[in-house]
Amino acid sequence: MPTACELTAGYRGLDVEEVPATSKIAVLTFDAGASDTGVDSILATLSRTRAAGTFFLTGDFVRSHPEAAVAISRVHPVGNHSDTHPDLPSLPSTAVVDEIRDGALAIRRVIGSPPNPWFRFPFGARDARTISLVNDECYVAVRWTVDSLGWKGTSGGMTVAAVRDRVLAATRPGMIVLMHVGANPTDGTTLDAAALPAIIDGLRARGYRLVTLARAL
Repeated sequence: MPTACELTAGYRGLDVEEVPATSKIAVLTFDAGASDTGVDSILATLSRTRAAGTFFLTGDFVRSHPEAAVAISRVHPVGNHSDTHPDLPSLPSTAVVDEIRDGALAIRRVIGSPPNPWFRFPFGARDARTISLVNDECYVAVRWTVDSLGWKGTSGGMTVAAVRDRVLAATRPGMIVLMHVGANPTDGTTLDAAALPAIIDGLRARGYRLVTLARAL
């Protein structure tokens, strides 16, 4: 069994935007850094459709919503999304490492195990220095192929149909889909949760299997 750092070595210097694929596979990922409003709906949809998901949790999220974090981790793999969701490139290297380690510690304390060796940058903000620091901590940096933009909510001009169509328009083998579990803070919508059934149906209608990062990297 390779160590986390051995797994990371093949992806060093990268913020992975799609997974290697020779067949029709897709990875659904969900970021959790604020509210847990959409968690129950998302978990119910994934269970009902027997679809795989991968979740990226912050330390703030697991401290604020421990029951949701545990519910997620019982069924789906969890990655590290930092401790407090800052703009990492703006921080000194010591603070970046603290965010990575503190996030992992918080996750382990709440769910009982460390996160998988995958890291997602808050806001998607990264540079060569911060990617290298993430790799040095034995994580693969995982970005996305398409951001559903469901986080924008109806106040940001999005709808359930627009979220669905945006994701399906980007369909290709190895795609990584970014969605969020929280509600838009202005309008309270959870468009990603609402669009998820149609996204899963649409991908499967195109012949895609939904896999976790563990199956793809």
